[in-house]
Amino acid sequence: MRIWDDLYASRRALAGFVVIGLGWASFSAQMPVVKAQVGVSDGFWGTLVLMGSTGALMAMWLAPLVYRLLGTWAMIAGAAVMAGGFILVGVAQSPVVLGLALFLAAGGSGVADVLANSEVSEAEAETGRSLMNLNHGCFSLFYAIAAVCVGGAREAGLGPVAIFAGTAAAIAVLMIWMKLPDRPEHEDERAEAAGMPYGLVWVGGLVVLAAFLGEAASEGWSALHVERTLGGGPAEGAMGPALLATGMAVGRLGGHIIGAGWPPIRTMVIASCIAGAGLALSGIAPDIPVAYAGFLLGGLGVSVVGPLALGLVGQAVPPRLRLAAISQAAALGYAAFFLGPVMMGYVAEGFGLRVSFYVIATIMFAVAAVLVPLWARLLAGQYPGRHLRS
Repeated sequence: MRIWDDLYASRRALAGFVVIGLGWASFSAQMPVVKAQVGVSDGFWGTLVLMGSTGALMAMWLAPLVYRLLGTWAMIAGAAVMAGGFILVGVAQSPVVLGLALFLAAGGSGVADVLANSEVSEAEAETGRSLMNLNHGCFSLFYAIAAVCVGGAREAGLGPVAIFAGTAAAIAVLMIWMKLPDRPEHEDERAEAAGMPYGLVWVGGLVVLAAFLGEAASEGWSALHVERTLGGGPAEGAMGPALLATGMAVGRLGGHIIGAGWPPIRTMVIASCIAGAGLALSGIAPDIPVAYAGFLLGGLGVSVVGPLALGLVGQAVPPRLRLAAISQAAALGYAAFFLGPVMMGYVAEGFGLRVSFYVIATIMFAVAAVLVPLWARLLAGQYPGRHLRS
């Protein structure tokens, strides 16, 4: 079957995405207990995540340098740092230690993420197949599985240290498949400057940022919304990020199997509207089932926007610029994972968690109406008459 060929072609990146999904699902599904462990308010929690996730932003900008220094071991090193950071999250009893732990976890994750996305783009160029949705879909699938498992572990009485240790063990096994091939063109430091279409790359990064903002808002705060706003238990809370990830997995894998020929710009506009509707439904939900439906719909909508945008960035630049371009677009996009918690935290503290979801929903509608059409014009102007596949 073609899908098995696609999985094999991107197997190194796939292992990286699964590792990242396991790590962040373990954190998101335990957010209520970790937050209680350090005893901080919503606003201060958002600030802590901001401080920690600065590591991800720095790492993504520096990922090409990390590759030059560590070569084929770079993605494995990133995954190891991420796993160590999450174990430190589990033992943290103070805001300072938690901030440092999140800095390490997000930094390692950022390096692994950029290199995984670049590896997918290389595989796309070699095979002529669209593989970004497939790999991001597998991330979402394993994120959902891990979130459900963490919810069950919490119900069984396991604490953060035991859960993060189990996650680290799974990551260690997957590192076997994460060694990268040697790609000499990535070693040319001048590639980052010569001929880079910065406007196109950065606007594409803003599209990724908006998409991942919707994802970060739900995965980081859905468990807290279910448990605190709607009165759910630990397992019910863990189902929030699990259903979000399930919707994302369905959207991405479905997009790979049946939607590879769909126009990418039109797909991103429609998907952004669906995401906005789902997040708004989560905010207005009177009970847990309606919130679950909102998370599922939000995940389905937000699922394809980020991968499609990153894929277009990789296709829109020459091969020698691919790692640098994806590094920059990803760094802008993944800023959502530290902007999102801060935005959600302070809006939640001032106006309640429901309003936080309304704000993110509004942003997704703005993406569909303004940002994606603007980027489409930039792509058309940079490459008139050239067809960039989805």
